[in-house]
Amino acid sequence: MRTTDQTPSPAGTATPGPAGTATPSTASPSASTLVGSHAGTLVGTSASTADEVVGIVAAIRRISRRRLRGTVPGPMLRGTQLELLRLVETEPGIGVAAAARALHLAGNSVSTLVNQLVERGLLHRETDPNDRRAAQLRLTEQATTRLLDWRRARSQLISVALDRLPPADREAVAAALPAFRRLIVELEETP
Repeated sequence: MRTTDQTPSPAGTATPGPAGTATPSTASPSASTLVGSHAGTLVGTSASTADEVVGIVAAIRRISRRRLRGTVPGPMLRGTQLELLRLVETEPGIGVAAAARALHLAGNSVSTLVNQLVERGLLHRETDPNDRRAAQLRLTEQATTRLLDWRRARSQLISVALDRLPPADREAVAAALPAFRRLIVELEETP
C-alpha cells in the first residue's frame, strides 16, 4: 500500500474518538503525518474513511517493519515475498498459477518470487504428481520458523503499544476488528 505526503494536523485540534465523538488531540504532528491527512477532522464520507483506513494500515505496517528490522535473523524480505510465504503457509502445495491469482500478480512475477525464495532456502518447489509440468510450493522449516518469529515479535510490539492506550481506545480498536474483517471480505470480492 502506498501513502502520499501528508500535512500534519495542528496539535490541540479535535480528532475522532470512540463512537465518533471528538476528543482533543494529544498526538504529535509526526504521528498525525503517519496516519493521514484527515487526522484532526471527523470522518464524514466513504472516500475520507477509505483514505484514513489506508493511511493507518500503511503506517502500522511501515512502523512495525522499521521497529522490527534486525529482530528476526536472515535477510530482509519484501512485502510480496512475505505475502507469498503466508499464502503457501495457509495453502501448502499451491501452484504458481494459483498463487498468482490469489495474490493478483502476473504469473511471471510470482515465478520470480518463487525463484528468489527457493534460493534463500525459504520455499520448496516440487513437481506436481498430477501434472508434471506444474510445481507445488511448500515452506521450508527455516521459513516456518522465520514467520513464527516475525509474528511473535510483531505481536509483542503491537501489544505493548495497545497496552499504553487508554482503556476506551483499546476497546474501540477491539470493537472495530469485526468490521475490518468484513471489509477484507468485501475487498476480496470486489472485481
